[in-house]
Amino acid sequence: MTGTRRTRPSLPVSTRPGRDTASRTRPRARSLALSAGALAACASLVAGCGVVPGTAGGSGDDPVVVMTWAPEKTDANNEPGMPGMAEAYARWVNSRGGINGRELKVLTCNERNDSVAAARCAQRAVDEQAVAVVGSYSQHGRASLSPLAAEGIPYIGGYGVTDDEFTSPTSYPVNGGQPALLAGLGEQLSRTCGPVVLVRPDTIVGDEMPVLLDAGLRTGKHPGAADELAAEDGTSYQDQTQRALRRATSDPGRKGCVVPSLGDRTDTFMDSFRRERDGYPAVRTAAVLGSIEQSLIDASGGKSGPYEGSYVTGWYPEASDKRWNTMNKVIREHAFGDNRVDPADPGVQTTWIAYTVLKAVVEKLGDGEVSAHTVRQTLNNGLKVTTGGLTPPLSWRYDDLVAVGGYPRLINVNVTFQVVREGRLVAARQEFVSVRKTLESAL
Repeated sequence: MTGTRRTRPSLPVSTRPGRDTASRTRPRARSLALSAGALAACASLVAGCGVVPGTAGGSGDDPVVVMTWAPEKTDANNEPGMPGMAEAYARWVNSRGGINGRELKVLTCNERNDSVAAARCAQRAVDEQAVAVVGSYSQHGRASLSPLAAEGIPYIGGYGVTDDEFTSPTSYPVNGGQPALLAGLGEQLSRTCGPVVLVRPDTIVGDEMPVLLDAGLRTGKHPGAADELAAEDGTSYQDQTQRALRRATSDPGRKGCVVPSLGDRTDTFMDSFRRERDGYPAVRTAAVLGSIEQSLIDASGGKSGPYEGSYVTGWYPEASDKRWNTMNKVIREHAFGDNRVDPADPGVQTTWIAYTVLKAVVEKLGDGEVSAHTVRQTLNNGLKVTTGGLTPPLSWRYDDLVAVGGYPRLINVNVTFQVVREGRLVAARQEFVSVRKTLESAL
């Protein structure tokens, strides 16, 4: 159900200048009489009366309207699986009678990796009176989140790629975002790699990467990574590959590691890397999930490809873990062959977890009003959401906020360590690893 949009209250009649008592009283009496008449009409003709906007959620008859946005068909990062997963989730819950009998209506929007388009998606969510934006991706946090915050619409389970997702008071993240991934990868590499070279986009988001990776590397007394900048939408990375390989082999006594963190363009970089690495057999690769996934490993040759032996850090258990069984079943039965929805994609996984949170909120509200305000209030009041072990229990009370550095909305600082063995992405450690101390030292 939708939330009531707040309007600026008018000046009380009794305080307006130039009005006498009689002129103040007559309109008020007439207004009360009209209200009484309207109520009487509703009492006798219930079926013919409308419901005040923002309050119909209590009836359970109106759909719960939410939005999921992500960039699709752009020259840079794309996350089409996130709206695809949202649509499949809605088909699944609606086939089971909805959430507490309420239909889930999912709106999707192409954010296009563009600040203007991101703002338009957010404005559409406002105009459609969505009760939340769920499981979405945008590199333009300010453009997309500001319109939501102005209307009090919660942003549940963003991908975690911008600072705004961890600072906006109406944002409810489910993972540690890019900060946790890079800090965790640094920890994973700190004791196994010699020289480390980070190949990252020359963007504002990319500028934060070296600081976070180095914080993790320092936990093992590593001197830090060399920083190699690249175009976010490049079509060839031969020059960056050659420089990265030279830097990674600058210490002949230790095996170096190259860390490509270019999102969708990581496979483009690896095409160059595969051709150039023959003269550098000792160099290994490492990445965060989102830059490397099982589908990319398969497409690049599996166990005979360049990712064999790569270290990978993620937010969640590996895709083959049985804790994903329910999501996998939903994808099989309700994605209807939608090839956008890859169960190993961390964006798809994040959207699944975000909708798990939304479902828990609506169930908690029971027969009560479902609006942006009540969804936000339920989350703020300490609802604890369990995700079947895919994350620690999630809660956004003040006491649950980790509040590391400039990330006051951060609640989940756990990551998973994975490695590519025999062409498969598998767990390097079975348990979650907290990077809270590493982030505290970096931010």
